[in-house]
Amino acid sequence: MGTTLATVVAAIEDPTPREIAAAISRLVHDGTLAAGTRLPTVRSLAGALGVSPATVSSAWQALAEVGVLASRGRAGSHVLEQTSWLPPRYRDLGAGHGGAGLDLSTGTPDPALLPDLGAVLSRLGSRALTTSYLDTPVIPPLEEHLRRSWPYPVQSVTVVDGALDAMGRCLDLVLRFGDRVVVEDPTFPPLLDLLDQLGAEQVPVPLDEEGIRPGALRRALDLSPAAVVLQPRAHNPTGISTSPARARELAREIDRHPEGHRVVVIEDDHSGEIATAPDVSLGTHLDRVLHVRSFSKSHGPDLRIAALGGPTALVDRVVARRMLGPGWTSRMLQQMLLELLTGSEGRDAVAEARHAYHSRQRRTRAALAEHGIPLGAGDGINLWLPVADEQTALLRLEAAGIRVAPGHPFRVGPLAEAPGAPLAGHRPEEPGPHVRVTVGRLREDVEQVARALVLAAR
Repeated sequence: MGTTLATVVAAIEDPTPREIAAAISRLVHDGTLAAGTRLPTVRSLAGALGVSPATVSSAWQALAEVGVLASRGRAGSHVLEQTSWLPPRYRDLGAGHGGAGLDLSTGTPDPALLPDLGAVLSRLGSRALTTSYLDTPVIPPLEEHLRRSWPYPVQSVTVVDGALDAMGRCLDLVLRFGDRVVVEDPTFPPLLDLLDQLGAEQVPVPLDEEGIRPGALRRALDLSPAAVVLQPRAHNPTGISTSPARARELAREIDRHPEGHRVVVIEDDHSGEIATAPDVSLGTHLDRVLHVRSFSKSHGPDLRIAALGGPTALVDRVVARRMLGPGWTSRMLQQMLLELLTGSEGRDAVAEARHAYHSRQRRTRAALAEHGIPLGAGDGINLWLPVADEQTALLRLEAAGIRVAPGHPFRVGPLAEAPGAPLAGHRPEEPGPHVRVTVGRLREDVEQVARALVLAAR
């Protein structure tokens, strides 16, 4: 029996999921298991304790949710450094593999394609826009513009501090501890961290080339979820956009289901301004949809602004709760966003960025297809690349001077000991190791980078 396995087994008094998790946590916090220590496999620990692998998996998942360990595919599960201020999956997403010459791991837009804020700032002046703490949270001209550009006639619109702030407030509004939430698999890791913090149970549904699969959603609805969370365009990490026909199918599944009237749909349109896909929303067909539109990818992450629209009964509760916290999003920032959305300089810059990202996606996917990895169409700034082994791919790309994001934080639940996914004919819903590549930051050398990606994938 290995030293680490023997240490862990000796510390466990009662082999229940709760006690296994508690024993590991004690060993980590008293320094017995140092950061970076590779933990026993699920099967080996289950065999040593005389319990089922599912029992140990439950403990491992609980430890991952609170940031004690991270599962890294075939590389195993490792103890995490306990001083980080980042949530677990967020932390794991950016861990290791630093110092590469070409960083395609960030999921952030190309700074060279963001609008110039200097001219807008100079036109705003320095006069305060807030005359009372009870002024309306959204400046009227911005609200009018948002309503005109919304994908469906919306009852109420407000502005919050970025997409995750909007998602968090929506989930706070509709969830109770233990509620189930339908999420795409794969999906954006901070969403999973957020659901863990709220004590929600994640119900994963796979995607195909048009969005989440209606049959999978139908089965998930049988579990009586409180919410369904979707990314309608430029899905992170896959780049998939929901088609209008698929949006109708999904809305029909919810509307027809006996429990569908209880479900709130939350849509995260984080890249809408730079996406080339049609502007779609289930709100066109359903009345319990909270639609979030973020401007970070198109106008700059530092703006920290997102619009939230939906039924008045739900949006007003978000507005009321914010009045007991931040109150409102800076009206000066709102005015800046309005200038960027309506002025020719801002519109031209975003149109140029949209064209550039589309070109970078198309060229990278075409180059990968030439080398035997066809991925189909994609939108936005990210690409989801299947690999034979995640850790090997990360190391090979690091050696080539390229950094990409590990794929396992995007998966719902652990992916430890998953088999390698076939590269040819890959479909986005297939399990197996992946890495996320932010091709939106790939300005040149597309062929050279594609060759490196293919070598790493195989």
